[in-house]
Order: sequence, then C-alpha cells, then structure tokens
Amino acid sequence: MTHARTVPDRRRRTWVKAAVGLLLTAVMLFPVYWMLNVSFTRDQDMRKSPPDLFPAHPTLEGYRAVVDQQLPYLGTSLVIGLGTVALTVALAAPAGYALAKLRPRGRGILNFVLLAAQMIPGIIMAMGFYAIYLQLGMLQSVPGLIVADSTLAVPFAVLIFTAFMSGIPGELLQAAKTDGAGPLRTFWAIVLPMSRNSVVTVSLFAFLWSWSDFVFASTLAGGGAHEPITLGIYHYIGNNNQQWNAIMATAVVASLPAAVILVLAQRYVAAGVTAGAVKD
Repeated sequence: MTHARTVPDRRRRTWVKAAVGLLLTAVMLFPVYWMLNVSFTRDQDMRKSPPDLFPAHPTLEGYRAVVDQQLPYLGTSLVIGLGTVALTVALAAPAGYALAKLRPRGRGILNFVLLAAQMIPGIIMAMGFYAIYLQLGMLQSVPGLIVADSTLAVPFAVLIFTAFMSGIPGELLQAAKTDGAGPLRTFWAIVLPMSRNSVVTVSLFAFLWSWSDFVFASTLAGGGAHEPITLGIYHYIGNNNQQWNAIMATAVVASLPAAVILVLAQRYVAAGVTAGAVKD
C-alpha cells in the first residue's frame, strides 16, 4: 500500500514541478513574445486599452522599415562580430595551448592577470581606447571596434582553451614530437582539431559580446559612417519614438542571428564550457 501511494505522489510532484517550470519560463519569455506582438501591430492599434494579446490586424510595416533603414547597421555588426571571433580565436587558442601544455614561467601570474582583466569595467577600457585611438586615427573605424571588442573576449577565451587543452592526453603530443613535429605543427595538426568544442564555445561568446556591445560602440564609433546595430536601435528610438512596431521589428531582427547561432551550437557550448571541470 505504501508503494502504491508513493508512485502517484511522485507523479503528482513531477507534474507540479513541470507546471511551475513552464509558468516561470512563460513569465521570463513574455517580453520576447510582446516584442514580436508589437512588431506586427499597426500604429493606430498601439494605444488600445487593454492592448491586444495578438495583433488583430497584423502588418509588416515595421519590418519594411528595418529593410529600408537598418540593413547597413546589421551589416556592420556582422563584420565586427566575425572579425572579433577571428581575432579572439587567433590570439586565445595559441595562448591556451602554451599555458596548458608548454607551461611557461609565470603561468600562475598570467592566469591571475586574465581573471583580473575580466573584472575591469567596460567604460574604463572604452576611455583608454578612446585616448589611444584618438592618437592613432582609429576612431569611428570597424577595425578599432574589432580590437576593442576582442579585449572582452580574449581573457575568457584563454581560460576556456587552457581548461580544455589541459585534458588532451600528453601521449598524443609526445607521439607527435617523436615523429618530428614541433610545437607549432603539433598545435595546428593535433591540438586545434581536438579542441573543436572549445573553439565553437569561444566563437559564440565572442560573437555575442561584440553583437550586443553598446559601450565601445557609442564611445569609439558614435557618429561615424559605420555604426553597429546597437547604435542603430539607439538612434531609431530617438528618431522614431512613435513607430514602436518598427523599433520592435528592429529588435527582433537584431536578435535572430544570436538566437540561431546559439541553438545550432548549444551542444558544443555545453561540452566546451564544462571541459576541464572533471579530472581523472
């Protein structure tokens, strides 16, 4: 009898937990749904009270405005994001390999510096970059933003690569050395292909950081010919504060690349983030 009562109780608790989880998820995702709803709502329906939970007369006016006015900002953000990914991986992967396998002197101090670098507020770094770029003539330039955004990603990326590459068996590297491969060839031919999960993880986070950056963009690229989508949305709100469907449509379109990349890369990200967490 006790066992017969226990099974329904467990099922009931499972259903309750599932219902609570779904409710909390719905609450957290409601702003995203409302953004979608408003993006399809006509201007004359914006101030209805109570507002429509579904667009009664859906329109694509907001998305037409995105195509007409926001594509240059999206293109600039895409170039900056891909450039940040390339620069971050190019710098962080060899550094992680060196810290994990070559073990140079001062390795502990360097790890501490990488941790401390992630604690520096972005606005302080932006002011430093502004002073440097002013002297170098790199203000309002895409390469300048790529370098600045990479400074956010490289310390994190080095730590991820170090943790992952520490788990690569030393026997493989020793076998490559026996075959005559030097450190560079070993890294390129063995270590980097085996670090696919960490490469995807680092690339994803670097892209997301650069895609959503506003501090560096507003400080280093504001008013220039090439501005990212974060500044595009910022300007759009100021210039079109009555066209909420266009503003929300811009936000939806700006969210799509990051969402798609996250969905496609989630299994690699899970493996890359947890790499090195468990040691034999």
